[in-house]
Amino acid sequence: MSQKLFVSANEVARRAGVSRSAVSRAFTPGASVSESTRRKVIEAAEELGYHVNQLARGLMRNESGIVCLIVSDVATPYRSALLRELTQQLQTAGKVAMLVNTDRSDGSVDRALQQAIRYRADASIILSGLPDKSITQLCLRSGQRLVLINRDDDQPGPLRINLDDTEAAHRVVTAFLRAGCQRLAFANSDAGTPSLMARERGFVAAAKKQGLDVTVERYGFTSYDSGKMLAQRMLTRTERPDAVFCATDLLACGFMDAARHQFSISIPEQLSIVGFDDIEQASWSSYQLTTFAQPVEVIAGEAVRWLSAEPSSENEQTSKRLHAELVWRGSVRAG
Repeated sequence: MSQKLFVSANEVARRAGVSRSAVSRAFTPGASVSESTRRKVIEAAEELGYHVNQLARGLMRNESGIVCLIVSDVATPYRSALLRELTQQLQTAGKVAMLVNTDRSDGSVDRALQQAIRYRADASIILSGLPDKSITQLCLRSGQRLVLINRDDDQPGPLRINLDDTEAAHRVVTAFLRAGCQRLAFANSDAGTPSLMARERGFVAAAKKQGLDVTVERYGFTSYDSGKMLAQRMLTRTERPDAVFCATDLLACGFMDAARHQFSISIPEQLSIVGFDDIEQASWSSYQLTTFAQPVEVIAGEAVRWLSAEPSSENEQTSKRLHAELVWRGSVRAG
């Protein structure tokens, strides 16, 4: 015999000997209800296993509390860290996270997002630059509030949160020059996201101001294996770089392993390397990677705070540019 999954408020009212509206007031913060009635309702609810239907309650207020997290590369360390922080802060704010994975390029993403819209999702957070801009338009047309993280969509409505990637790239050039490096290179993937390209452009521009050219290589996905391939391409050149800024830590870890194990290059004595993201692996003894820390707690906090506040206007547009802290370890030689 199947067990009943949900207990209704009417059943709680009958058990407690009160009205249906008294049950609702007992579970509504600040509502007018006597302490004795509240106690009877709570006791009856616990006996029956009753839980407030927050979805139904929210829909009566024309809000569900559901926030879609639209993300690609879910398994990468940085993305999973940001997802963990966002889900924790959304839960603390009384909201429910719904994940939409955008790794596939078929129609599954649109179908998943349409399903989320049918569930009356209040808002969406797009966590990377990869999902197509049509997804942004779909969210806005459905009346959702929208947070864009590390994207360059320029339109009224969303909160945009970006890092100052250009400033970070300038600091890397300064660090390499102080370490005595002269043959600079930038290792990037083919993803072409706004944040990755901003780091590349910023690094090339900063080096040019110092009278230095930069060797730029791009390859594949933003992954460890791509980092190994980028190292093979750069380190088989007639003139090898003596300093490499990798667009992400995953690329840097692959690059470092290939440099050491395939080319017997000593880091940082022969080759200085800087990454970006400060993933857990960056601090491991095998890497001790100098890198920029993504402020995931601050990013998540800004997003959740904005979504929890009342909209200021239909055409509200807010942009937050955050600072990435440089974390010094052992992959850049002393200068």
